[in-house]
Amino acid sequence: MTNIEHGGGIDAAIAIYGGERADWLDLSTGINPVGYPVPPLAAAVWSDLPDNAAQNRLLAAARAFWNVPNHLEIIAATGTSALIAAIPRLATAGIVEIFSPTYGEHAVAFRQAGWEVAEVGAWSGRASTAVLVNPNNPDGRVHLLASLPNCPLVVVDESFADAMPRTSVLYAATPDNHLILKSFGKFWGLAGLRLGFAICAPDLAKKLRAMLGPWAVSGPALAIGALALSDRLWRVSEIGRLQRSCQRLNALLANAGFEITGGTPLFTLVKSAKAAHIHRTLAQDHILTRKFAAQPEWLRLGLPGIETDWLRLEIALAKPA
Repeated sequence: MTNIEHGGGIDAAIAIYGGERADWLDLSTGINPVGYPVPPLAAAVWSDLPDNAAQNRLLAAARAFWNVPNHLEIIAATGTSALIAAIPRLATAGIVEIFSPTYGEHAVAFRQAGWEVAEVGAWSGRASTAVLVNPNNPDGRVHLLASLPNCPLVVVDESFADAMPRTSVLYAATPDNHLILKSFGKFWGLAGLRLGFAICAPDLAKKLRAMLGPWAVSGPALAIGALALSDRLWRVSEIGRLQRSCQRLNALLANAGFEITGGTPLFTLVKSAKAAHIHRTLAQDHILTRKFAAQPEWLRLGLPGIETDWLRLEIALAKPA
């Protein structure tokens, strides 16, 4: 898919502001900067085609990690983007309502599949499909299960929920018309691995599997995903560390005069009349933030990683605007 605003894009920033990739501090993505420690993998993981046993280990670990209800199935794919592209083809094109403002990938996927897309702030009841991001990107808004609309298909994108597990709408009572997306790369800091999941009823799962085809996930992703999803101690420790880092980032941004308007433990959304100018000023220091064409007063910043990155951001923000 093209023409979608995303975080990242260091190459594009280099073309404008110069430098090498190693010079840049990328705070635009909302990806955990302290990724899961990946151990060496067996040579066969790289040389052999992925087998059913490896896939089953991954899916079993994912089911246990998210406590997936027995009446729902779980599917792995090469990132949530692959699933987002496939979802509009699960049903005949009609009207889809997308709770907005949110990131643009869902809207682009449905438009490309011939759907009428309505980006809404309240459900009208006229759509055959509804999409919401929980917690929302970029403002961190949380949706409760009871607040979800009643329509034939409800897509709940929980790509950022693992840092806030109590926000999930995945319960034993989750209806069969709900399809829940889970990202692996963001919380575990392994976005380059390209791994994502869909949790849904068996009839939807069967259609998605047919669209994705065989070997939808690479052998290394199957192995690393199964290992990381089984590591409960790392998860608990990391949630605490991310919360502390988020508090530190918010304090730093508030001290710099920003109005904090939302976020999650992986990113903070701020508002400023000078947001575009600040984005450019930070980029001149080779610090990339996330700007928004439709909301030019918004700026989103992810977490710095090592201590020198925190100091670098603090010094850059202290410069006169």
